[in-house]
Amino acid sequence: MERIIGTRSLGLRAPIIEKGDNLEDIVFEIVKKASENHDITINDKDVVCVTESLVARAQGNYASIEQIAKDINNKFSGDELVVLFPILSRNRFSILLKAIALSGKKLHICLSYPQDEVGNYLMDEMDLFNSNINPYQDVLDIDQFRKIAGEYRHTFTGMDYPALYTELAPNSEIHFLNNPVDSLKFADEVLVCSIHTRNIIKRQLKEAGGKNILSLDEILTEPVDGSGFNKDYGLLGSNLSTEGEVKLFPRDGEDFVANLQKKLVDHFDKKIEVMIYGDGAFKDPVGKIWELADPIVSPAFTKGLGGTPSELKIKYIADNELADLSIEERTSAMVDRISKKEKELVGKNETLGTTPRQITDLLGSLADLTSGSGDKGTPIVLIQGYFDNYSDN
Repeated sequence: MERIIGTRSLGLRAPIIEKGDNLEDIVFEIVKKASENHDITINDKDVVCVTESLVARAQGNYASIEQIAKDINNKFSGDELVVLFPILSRNRFSILLKAIALSGKKLHICLSYPQDEVGNYLMDEMDLFNSNINPYQDVLDIDQFRKIAGEYRHTFTGMDYPALYTELAPNSEIHFLNNPVDSLKFADEVLVCSIHTRNIIKRQLKEAGGKNILSLDEILTEPVDGSGFNKDYGLLGSNLSTEGEVKLFPRDGEDFVANLQKKLVDHFDKKIEVMIYGDGAFKDPVGKIWELADPIVSPAFTKGLGGTPSELKIKYIADNELADLSIEERTSAMVDRISKKEKELVGKNETLGTTPRQITDLLGSLADLTSGSGDKGTPIVLIQGYFDNYSDN
């Protein structure tokens, strides 16, 4: 029978997970029931993706704002602290700001403008363009900012983030700047709150004479008064749980994916891969927001998911090599071409237009889009046929 379906992504419904639940057994049973109840054949190289939130919840990897505040005071000794380049997010950062404010320090919240690191806008770009402000040099206070931006509200959330952040941290001043070194005018201790640019910013600040420069991945790297923690990412990847508590990025993910893989392989007798996924790595073309607010798409995955794809671009080959053939001849020739492709294709013309990204970033983005972020109730995703190509029957 001719094969028509290639890759497919299936969201699997799960019960509500709480601390202490045996998530390995739960996910295994869900995949098993999906296979039995919906007549799904499990194949080699199928991928079971589990959202990071489920793993962290089962681990009980939470921390209170009081515990976070204590770690801030453990690691910063001064009375004033720069909070540099946080993203504009109620879910991701507002709860962390409440915790940092609980430290009792005077905070200097420094926001990048006209947008944050992941594309959330503080102002209309044209208002900035039509002003006499040089965003690469000028440091603005709140009054100068308001003269340009007015009461600008976020496109999707409707929030006025400068107002929200100063309300959450009454012991703060807010500044707008883009050169991180300018933040040292306010204090020589800095908590770098950006996600993907944190390392280069820390280096710039240290070379400019900053006294104590840390980033969010260095806060709560070990338990504080019995809190959760993450030795690799600290507060990065965390989000709001309640008004006084955050859920942290999961830890010890390598053990989870390895143990779950063994259960699946033992039962189905197929080489199944497993990964934990968080935010997908893609950008919204309308809101201009880069989705990836986690430090990494996949904090843990089994060995078969390492590396990048090695694929031919069907369109390029069809246009350049097969244009004069009949449809049957083109199809047959393409199958033959792909079946005989070289293992190493980097730099070859026939790869033009393929996506040069990590396999886990691609799979994680697909899983994130499949599960959604609301009430679908499918935090487990089964991806089939992803590693197949046009020559596979």
